[in-house]
Amino acid sequence: MGISGQVTRTNLAYANEHRDWQVFADVAVVLMRRARRLYADTPFELGLEADLFALDATTIELSLALFPWARWKKDHASVKLNVLLDLRDDLPVFASLHEGNRHEVASLDNIPVYLGADYAINRGYLDFVRLHRLHLAGAFFVTRLKAGIRDYVAESRPVDETLGLRCDQTIKLNSRQGRKHYPDPLRRISYVDPDDGKRLVFLTNCFALEALLVAKIYRRRWAIELFWRWIKQHLRLRGFFSNSPNGVRVQIWAALCTSLLVAIAKQKKPLTPSLYEILQVVSVSSLEQISLEELFVKSDTRYQDLDIPNQLEINWS
Repeated sequence: MGISGQVTRTNLAYANEHRDWQVFADVAVVLMRRARRLYADTPFELGLEADLFALDATTIELSLALFPWARWKKDHASVKLNVLLDLRDDLPVFASLHEGNRHEVASLDNIPVYLGADYAINRGYLDFVRLHRLHLAGAFFVTRLKAGIRDYVAESRPVDETLGLRCDQTIKLNSRQGRKHYPDPLRRISYVDPDDGKRLVFLTNCFALEALLVAKIYRRRWAIELFWRWIKQHLRLRGFFSNSPNGVRVQIWAALCTSLLVAIAKQKKPLTPSLYEILQVVSVSSLEQISLEELFVKSDTRYQDLDIPNQLEINWS
């Protein structure tokens, strides 16, 4: 690779600070498209006939003393990573990175909208203007209803309480701003989680699916939490080489590119180990001139005669 000496932390910090982060972001977009094409034959989630996505954001905490430009609160600094995850393969199809004081709901203006697709959205994204825009584009969303929303019940449907369902209603927003921002009917589903007994109230614009399936769609959103945990634990997002805004962005976008490259390699070769196992092997063999297939070949040498001609014989006399 042309590296003639030891790579120090200072070298990496300088490189991250002076290389434009937008290049890494553009590469990530290309890799997202390539990964989506490679996994296109994966069966749809939960028996659905359309794509299912999960949208959420994670906060990456920073030291206020080292990253004063990322001040979020009085004594906190952070950046916020928004990701739209394709739940067929648990890979991102959209990502955006901003300082921590930017509300995540603004990313609804930028996500790709696919006709007929279902979007499992965190309650923090509850914005009726943006959700109505999603509705008019022909997409469906499932989110949780916040307290204090004024509405009235236009219709109630019977539910099977043995499945955890408590109500399935058609509602309309009742406040002046609500009627203005979302004039169409919405569907409210109340569900008691059998695992912890917690009562959840879902809000969706989809009336065709069964009420229990709507609850399962939102529950499937947990995959994005596992995605956050995976990249933070395995791709060095807890410590940064550079303290500049550009350096932080370079490292986060590079981490996303790494996760996508591993997923692409797993599908294209194909490779049987998990994404974590592939990442571990590649990380210690990145400078070796050997193909990925050879790295993961399992050779059983217990019953083979090894004849190494250049090995010296041992003289036992």
